[in-house]
Amino acid sequence: MPKLAVVYLSTQGNTRMMAEAIAEGARERHVDAEVNNFYEWDPVEAASYDAIAVGSSTFYYTMLDPIAKFIDRLIDAGVSGKIGAAFGSYGWSGEAPVKIAEKLRNAGVIIIDPVLRIQYTPTEKDLFECNRLGKDLAEKVKNR
Repeated sequence: MPKLAVVYLSTQGNTRMMAEAIAEGARERHVDAEVNNFYEWDPVEAASYDAIAVGSSTFYYTMLDPIAKFIDRLIDAGVSGKIGAAFGSYGWSGEAPVKIAEKLRNAGVIIIDPVLRIQYTPTEKDLFECNRLGKDLAEKVKNR
């Protein structure tokens, strides 16, 4: 069974909600999805999965520094050619998911578009979109 690593940094719990909905969508399509805060992941282990979704809250117009460093270690572990996605919540600007996607694309990850950005606390409709992203990730990784 293909495996999806869902890695996130959430300052107020909103990005965590998104991560869990993404993982649930993948599981509904029979992909083994593991979702954890970035500090619970070993970047080498996450890089060994078939697909990876990385999310972060936006802080001062960018991703938070700890998730940026995690992504650097993830890239060093080898993610080129993997299926990926970027997501995150924000209050006023929302650049973190776009910057995550850019960083992963530059490392050779095949990013599913559009990048998922949700303002404030995800609504039921927003969580449906997160679930849909998980299903899209699952279908892409299964059809490789």
